[in-house]
Amino acid sequence: MRFFARRAAFYLFTAWAAITINFFLPRMMKGDPVSAYLLKNQGKISPEAIDSIKTLFGLDDGKSMLQQYIDYWGLLFNGDLGRSFSKGLAPVTEVIAAALPWTVGLVGIATIISFFLGTLIGTIIGWRRGSKADAIVPISTFFSTVPYFWLGLIAIAVFSTNLGWFPASHAYGKGTTPGFTWEFISQVIHHGTLPALTIVVSSLGGWILGMRNMMMTVLDEDYVTVAQAKGLHPKKVMLNYASRNAVLPQLSSFALSLGFIVGGTLVMELVFSYPGVGKLLLDATNAKDYPLMQGVFLIITLTVLVANILADVAYGILDPRTRQMES
Repeated sequence: MRFFARRAAFYLFTAWAAITINFFLPRMMKGDPVSAYLLKNQGKISPEAIDSIKTLFGLDDGKSMLQQYIDYWGLLFNGDLGRSFSKGLAPVTEVIAAALPWTVGLVGIATIISFFLGTLIGTIIGWRRGSKADAIVPISTFFSTVPYFWLGLIAIAVFSTNLGWFPASHAYGKGTTPGFTWEFISQVIHHGTLPALTIVVSSLGGWILGMRNMMMTVLDEDYVTVAQAKGLHPKKVMLNYASRNAVLPQLSSFALSLGFIVGGTLVMELVFSYPGVGKLLLDATNAKDYPLMQGVFLIITLTVLVANILADVAYGILDPRTRQMES
């Protein structure tokens, strides 16, 4: 219990620090959201409405930075992340909620597939070290070193332009009405297959190499030797003894990957014009939409923290030595 209590205290402090930085950093930048909004809508807003806009963004004249900070925490506890002036003053929560499912659905599924497939292949290659299966490692590593921008463009050129198997951009076809219909779902799957495959191909090498190296380390441990000496089936030794311990470092990396899913693969969303959180963050940055930038950064930060908490819990359950070291 002491292990989990210490980790909880650490993550609470980290969350407070991240939220505090998220509050002060945009206010340290040149300009402010009100000025940017007035410049964008020059001549369209009456002087009487300026005070209301300042109140809307929490930048009232005469209000100290400390009071703004306290008000910011109050808004967070109420689930209010402010309003996006680049999206017609729509609530930031609604803007992010509209983009979030696309990123989580595409990048999340691709990351999970890549993790399980890479871990399985790495387990088999590590168990059969020195065999012809080792040839998979340099091939998969090569694709991991290719810049994603080029990999995405090559995939579009081959599978979209030349072969015509998949669409080159967007999440669904023009004129398609979003809804829980087979037509819309099939469009989403068809449009998402190519970017998902490029994510899997580009990230597979890391999972394979990491699991293969850990397997080769674990195979020299005494408990694996004892299990083999008992005459246990090789498959049982590989899965129940070797891979179970070798996968522990992979879980930490997987948790971090899940946390960064919300941030999306920005380059992927740009190459394929995919309407995810990564592209939303870029659009907010270009428009100097500070409330939307704050909201996206906050969601990404909290998601990474939650993913790390889950990784710590899983690590503590699977490896009791971790708890003993901090007790």
